[in-house]
Amino acid sequence: MKKRILVISSANLDFVMNMTRVPGAGETLIDSGSYTYLPGGKGANAAVALARLGGDCVFCTRLGNDQNGKALKGFYKDCGIDLRFVKQDEKAPTGLAAILVEASGMNRIIVYPGSNALLSKEDVEEAFTCYPDALFINFEIHSEIVQTACEYAKRQGIPIFVDAGPADSTVRLDLLGPLEVFSPNESETYEFTGIEPSNMENCLRAAMLLQKKTQAKYIIIKLGERGCFVYDGIHYNLCAPFETVSVDSTAAGDAFTAALTLEYLRGGDILEACRFANAVGSIVVSKPGASSSIPYEADVRRFLEEQKDI
Repeated sequence: MKKRILVISSANLDFVMNMTRVPGAGETLIDSGSYTYLPGGKGANAAVALARLGGDCVFCTRLGNDQNGKALKGFYKDCGIDLRFVKQDEKAPTGLAAILVEASGMNRIIVYPGSNALLSKEDVEEAFTCYPDALFINFEIHSEIVQTACEYAKRQGIPIFVDAGPADSTVRLDLLGPLEVFSPNESETYEFTGIEPSNMENCLRAAMLLQKKTQAKYIIIKLGERGCFVYDGIHYNLCAPFETVSVDSTAAGDAFTAALTLEYLRGGDILEACRFANAVGSIVVSKPGASSSIPYEADVRRFLEEQKDI
């Protein structure tokens, strides 16, 4: 039986600009790159990943009652996401993310929340009537909504999986737990702990501090091309990455944590879940775009089989 995962978070239309480099202050740069509009938003990226990878995903978010919102809702429907708690708001436009992607694949993102800022506690309460098996959440929505969602999850006795991006100093980590998984990337780890996870010793120090703050069963630090660091309160491991050519890192972290969540719920083995998530992340960075670059489960299984022969 499929695991039902409730995602409460953001949805955006991404304006993606591909360029050789980011211009400096006051500089006008004429670039030969391309631009496009694609589905995005950290919550929506995770929801798409959960649905494409074989989960029963219920999405709670707010879109604007505009063309962007209608287009995104149609895309989510095609992905197989449960949309009964996706509302289209008259008061604000659909969220927009401006994404600057350099030739190296590194990105810089500016988010205009729009209707995401109107997601309410009442929306959260209503969404939990779907009786999910787990809650997936991140910090691209107001911190009060994050805390409210975690409270409802604890009342229902379901595990909470937190993708800790973007780092938000207004979020009280001590009020969210106990969590099943807390997963920041390198910059978010530094923001929450003051420790740069540049080596195994620093990763361990940061993970110990994060576990103390969140009461998480597992701390998973996303290390990009170095893989991910896994800490369970006693043991720690470095889950090695897969070699790939990075084209665009947008959505890779969102898809990674979503994939880890689903595979862990299916099998209960955190290291196998991390390996599966690393494979998903590798596939995502090898393609341009956000939600549109997320693979289906069959693609990931095939990728993992191919890695055995390398």
